[in-house]
Amino acid sequence: MFTDRSDALANERPHRGYGVAVTPGERGPCALVTGYGPANRLLSWRDGALRDVASPAVADEGRHAIGVAAADLDADGLEELYVHNTDEYGGHTRDTDLLLDPVECPPDGDGIRWRDLYGLGINADRGNFRAGRSVAAMDRYGTGRYGIFVASYDAPSRFYELGDDGELTDMAAAVGLDMNGCGRSLLAGPIVSDSMDLFVGVERGPNRLFRNGSGHYEEVAAEVGVADAGTDARGVTMADGGLAYGTWEGPNRIFEPQGDGTFVDAAPPAFAEPTRVRTLACADFDNDGREELFVHNMGSQNRLFRREGGADDGPDGTDGEWTRIHPGPAEEPRGLGTGAAVADFDGDGTVELLLVHGELAAQPLSLYAAENDDDWLRVRPTTQYGAPARGASVTLETDEWNRTRIICAGSGYLCQMEPVAHFGLGDAAPERLTVRWPDGREATMERPAERAEHEVPHPMAPRF
Repeated sequence: MFTDRSDALANERPHRGYGVAVTPGERGPCALVTGYGPANRLLSWRDGALRDVASPAVADEGRHAIGVAAADLDADGLEELYVHNTDEYGGHTRDTDLLLDPVECPPDGDGIRWRDLYGLGINADRGNFRAGRSVAAMDRYGTGRYGIFVASYDAPSRFYELGDDGELTDMAAAVGLDMNGCGRSLLAGPIVSDSMDLFVGVERGPNRLFRNGSGHYEEVAAEVGVADAGTDARGVTMADGGLAYGTWEGPNRIFEPQGDGTFVDAAPPAFAEPTRVRTLACADFDNDGREELFVHNMGSQNRLFRREGGADDGPDGTDGEWTRIHPGPAEEPRGLGTGAAVADFDGDGTVELLLVHGELAAQPLSLYAAENDDDWLRVRPTTQYGAPARGASVTLETDEWNRTRIICAGSGYLCQMEPVAHFGLGDAAPERLTVRWPDGREATMERPAERAEHEVPHPMAPRF
């Protein structure tokens, strides 16, 4: 399936890393790869390779970064980067977090100057010293201004919102997102409502699913059938409309939505088979019109699944079964897998898979792609302020099938994918695409062009 493109990682060396998040940069997607002790890296495609362009503020060498997410917290059209640091397994830490705010975009495109908002005087007593794991962005009202949820471990979780003066406020208790448990993975988006909900994969206890009701949340995991208290959750993602998540040496799940608002586990035996899952990533890597589901493991071979028959059987493409296929060199049987991200780093219309390692020892990053000549279409919705509209849904109708993608606000495990809906087309011809933002507004484009990336602004964005 995959070919190894790791030679496109410039000056690559062993790295002990965990999470990775993709945000727009001056020259295409940038991936912040956390460093657990070593410096964080900020990878950008330049001169035919992914190169580390991290400034000292981003590198933040010497701390213990693990989870990361990007979002526009201050409604200025640029995404901040939230990096969760934890030097303890659970409870409380000596490291506080890092919230990187881009404050300058020079006209010559020579980079962005970053400042850490935790370093502001107004936030002097507001550091997060709670050990945790994943981070996700949430626009609870659909206003285009995001907050950040941090899944804490053996400590109360956090949900930060940013004031106009740069002040960070933990709103978790006020909005119904307070939980005390062993939070691991996060998935934010329209899961059980039309707004931004939040799934929390939990170790040593039931999962949580917070349903958004006008900006306040109600926990409904048991009610809808995804609590799954007997497993230790790890990576989670949306896969062909289902909620797929892996566990640590336990049964893996693919919860398919039912017509009554509940979910039923429909994972085939090959996917359910226990392994040491870290991160899940779902995308159409070979542009054939069907998604693949990649399982990144720690200390055992990675796995890859494809929805066989789904592109042809029925209008929604969800009638096939997830079937295991060989991932090629991305199998990495000796990899100490941690994080993974999906993005089209080189702008060729085929997404790459970036893998991070370092659970027990430092290992180099890996980069993979699937060689293909199939057509594709990419959609980049933006907010009222011009930033990526994380949590928006994009539906593409073709002459053969319909598909919906959610713009990633946090998924996998410790990670966040590029803020673009990528559709491989195979032999299908696009007829209509519809974008739905977290506030419920919609926009439609007829006959969108193939082999193109379409930016779709929010209907309330200023027109010049």
